[in-house]
Amino acid sequence: MTGEPSINRLRWLCRRGMLELDAWLTWFLDSRYADLPGEQQAVFVRLLDQDDMALFDWITGACASPAEFHSVVEDIKTTRHPSQKVTKKMTKPTAATLQINDQNINLPTMQGSLGPDVIDTRSLGNQGYFTYDPGFLSTASCSSSITYIDGDQGLLYYRGYPIEQLAERSDFLEVSYLLWHGELPNAEQKKDFDYLISHHSMLHDQMLSLYKGFRRDAHPMAVMVSIIGAMAAFYPESSDVADAKQREISMFRLLAKVPTVAAWSYKYNKGEPFVYPQNHMGYAENFLHMLHANPCEKYEPSPVLARALDRIFILHADHEQNASTSTVRMAGSSFANPFACIAAGTACLWGPLHGGANEAVLSMLAQMGDVSHIGEFVNRAKDKTSGFRLMGFGHRVYKNMDPRAAIMRQTCHEVLDELGLHDDPMFKIALKLEQIALEDEYFIEKKLYPNVDFYSGIVLRALGIPTSMFTAIFALARTAGWIAQWSEMVAAPGHKIARPRQLYTGPLRREFVPIALRGS
Repeated sequence: MTGEPSINRLRWLCRRGMLELDAWLTWFLDSRYADLPGEQQAVFVRLLDQDDMALFDWITGACASPAEFHSVVEDIKTTRHPSQKVTKKMTKPTAATLQINDQNINLPTMQGSLGPDVIDTRSLGNQGYFTYDPGFLSTASCSSSITYIDGDQGLLYYRGYPIEQLAERSDFLEVSYLLWHGELPNAEQKKDFDYLISHHSMLHDQMLSLYKGFRRDAHPMAVMVSIIGAMAAFYPESSDVADAKQREISMFRLLAKVPTVAAWSYKYNKGEPFVYPQNHMGYAENFLHMLHANPCEKYEPSPVLARALDRIFILHADHEQNASTSTVRMAGSSFANPFACIAAGTACLWGPLHGGANEAVLSMLAQMGDVSHIGEFVNRAKDKTSGFRLMGFGHRVYKNMDPRAAIMRQTCHEVLDELGLHDDPMFKIALKLEQIALEDEYFIEKKLYPNVDFYSGIVLRALGIPTSMFTAIFALARTAGWIAQWSEMVAAPGHKIARPRQLYTGPLRREFVPIALRGS
């Protein structure tokens, strides 16, 4: 396995889904593999067949590696990890100079613990200038210690913890605690947190009347936006956002009740009776129960399926300052009620450019219809003049592999195995398309890796969740991140209400003309 094609194949085998491990292995493959003796190359190839977590523990030194792999593992450990290139210490801000005509404006620069430096432009308005940045593509709207993304390296950290470690070893409620508090809970804190969430999942009984006011065919997201916003009427004390205790209570209520809101939105849409939450069940397990159970027979969610949904929740819990998170922060900047802020974020997520990507993947697979048609669609995707693009491949933020994708890929296969769905026609199309993407030189060269939406849509469909509920699942998971971001913003010193500037392009000053004197 020393030729160029096998090197490409090895590079794919290094894509484990644990992105720090991926970076380490790929870096070693590119910088050291070719110089290894043939026997050591063979050992490295066998090493790639090992379990992800075991391999990660060997390389990080968490436990000793087997004698067979010891020499190669030690060699990998001495290889400079790519993430070392982006780690920085806080330094005293320096100055940048902006020259406008003959005027020099000095602006301080700031450094975070990770990521690019930023230029502090807050004083520009005093000089008579504003920056122009539609979509805020080059503007840091806040400082935050919650989530970090490096799109070039394919890294996603929650409070400094790589997403792949959390998805493998944690659960959604523990991750929610981490997002809120900045640290993982100890055993007693975790037990108390889980208890509070599970015992506050009931909705106020009068909310039943709100559901009955909607048409039966109302989209679940339309119902969710309304019901979440309406919670402010049931908990008026939550409007005192300056009270830290009230903020905490609101956070508990939202995380606990949004799954019930989402499940009941689905039940109402189907004309089925509401299923009440069960305090003894886990978070994802309870949601599946409310979604699929009925009063006529017992429903026990499969642990494999509940774990798969829990991973989906973890992978979507937060994603830095995206459109919906920024919406929550902007709404909250006025000290609006927290339920109104989360409703605003839910409404933003509903947009097809934000939360509907996994639904688009399933639509594309349905359009293909059969495995025999895949080649035709792949060729159209390669043709720049066709206007067609494969959904679920590549990512706006991640120029490398989406760190959530390989985790979801593993979960996808676990679910298909559990349900025996590998022969389902749509799943066959997805698996064949995935195989092409992992082997075709065009996809490799363009770095068109399957992203998290490619796999999450397949998993959700296998879980019996209709496409109309996909964005609702997304909103349910993202609630954890939204309320963490909201709380961080409200509690920050020097808080200011959001007030973006604009580049005005309308008419100059005009004088009012009475209607009798205006021309036709």
